[in-house]
Amino acid sequence: MQQSILKSLQKPDAYPEPTDSVRLLQTHVSFLFITDNFVYKIKKPVDFGFLNFTTVDRRRFFCSEEVRLNRRLCPEIYLGVVELRESPSGANFRGEGNVIDYAVKMKRLPEERMLDRMLAEGKVTEADIRRIARIIASFHLNAERGGAIDEFGGSASIRRNWAENFRQIAEFVNISLTKTDLEIIMRWVGTFMEANEALFAKRVSDGFIRDCDGDIHLENICLASSVFIFDCIEFNDSFRYIDTAADIAFLLMDLDYHGKSNYSAVFLDEYAAISGDPGVRRLLEFYKIYRAIVRGKVESLKLFDPDIPETDKCIAQGKARRYFRLARGYVIRQELPPALIITCGLMGSGKSAIASALAFELGLEIISSDAVRKGLGKIPRYTRNLDEYGKGLYAPAFTEATCLEMLSGSEQALQAGRSIVVDATFRKKGDRARFGRISARYGAQFYIVQTFCPENTIKQRLDERSRNPGELSDGRWELFNQQKEEFESPGKEEGKLICIDTTRPIYDNIDYILQDMEIAYGTQILAKGAASSES
Repeated sequence: MQQSILKSLQKPDAYPEPTDSVRLLQTHVSFLFITDNFVYKIKKPVDFGFLNFTTVDRRRFFCSEEVRLNRRLCPEIYLGVVELRESPSGANFRGEGNVIDYAVKMKRLPEERMLDRMLAEGKVTEADIRRIARIIASFHLNAERGGAIDEFGGSASIRRNWAENFRQIAEFVNISLTKTDLEIIMRWVGTFMEANEALFAKRVSDGFIRDCDGDIHLENICLASSVFIFDCIEFNDSFRYIDTAADIAFLLMDLDYHGKSNYSAVFLDEYAAISGDPGVRRLLEFYKIYRAIVRGKVESLKLFDPDIPETDKCIAQGKARRYFRLARGYVIRQELPPALIITCGLMGSGKSAIASALAFELGLEIISSDAVRKGLGKIPRYTRNLDEYGKGLYAPAFTEATCLEMLSGSEQALQAGRSIVVDATFRKKGDRARFGRISARYGAQFYIVQTFCPENTIKQRLDERSRNPGELSDGRWELFNQQKEEFESPGKEEGKLICIDTTRPIYDNIDYILQDMEIAYGTQILAKGAASSES
């Protein structure tokens, strides 16, 4: 869109109702002008293959479709299609000038009540998740089905969608996606499709292919006076005529992406009870991989948009990489045997970053000694504790209580057949041995991930932590040498020892860990990818 038009539409007098301010947001396909009480959404004149908004007529048609389809779940929010007109003073949504484009007009929803923001702030309850699940399940039960819609649920159509996505994301190799990751995902999808032809056919015959929403994720749900689920797919029927499992997989994937996968079971229990579809779980991993790929693609497309600022492109690239890594993680985690993974290393050596990234990619629960210790001491998570070394919260008795709590949590997970990551210093051989025995008791693999880096790097990290009010760890440089003197380095006889230099990029280190863990699926491709990058 011409810069002069964008500039005009950021002026309050361009709108028919009074407003004190106008804020411009962008996606890869839209400009959103946010006034005090409304949102005006103009489609960009782009053609990505899966959507085409290159003519005014197309944009008008898809604006109308957006209103019609979104009124299914959000009737009071979508007000209609309005005309963008030209005038001597600039483009506006009032007056009598020539029509130059169209926009969807919506009531503005409270940003502080968006589900992604509320989850990040810890303001979402299980009751909220169950309420969302009931609304989506009821929507699916009443959504249109049969006829041409069923054709999109067959394996041939699903293969076409995957092929199109793989073709499109190939453009992002070495930008937000590695060739190795793409190969792992492509190989798994092909194998899964071949093995489950009958399952896809049964989903069609059982009536689970519906005219769905197609874009249910955290940013598109608002918990205000009601549950508002907005911004569905209007531009391509094949993205909306889908298995209901594919529709909810988007939300479940997004919960994983934001570290809130604990809500998935709550959602699924409620959804299955209302929808009468207990079999929905059989395809969820398949569709979560698909959804992560789509989100990675959407974020990557922003990198080629000349209207998006460079700072926003950097953010989009980071998000895209994380989505693509999540997609690969869904594949690899399926071959992970029951395992107990502990970190081991001095303060500031990068244990928590490694533990968090590993838990994210393998979909594992994580226990943090810092969180457990502060919980036992009834201290807010992000309150800095300045006790001397070995005193107060770090006295031997308190350290032992922390260790026992982590042992209990690890045993509960392994007893239930779940793998788990424990993030702690584990400076004592005896403490590592206790976790090794728990692992052996339940026939789980035991991995020790030891982190190290130069001491000047540790000092820099610890100094930065002291200035960060949102830091969980209490590690400080003045305590470092005392901890170093007590540290008992692990040996290979204690378990599978994996040593990590945390000055290397985090994703490279995670790949190295996964290779050493020798997870069956994808390990050979990972090893091949690592070899080719070193040659």
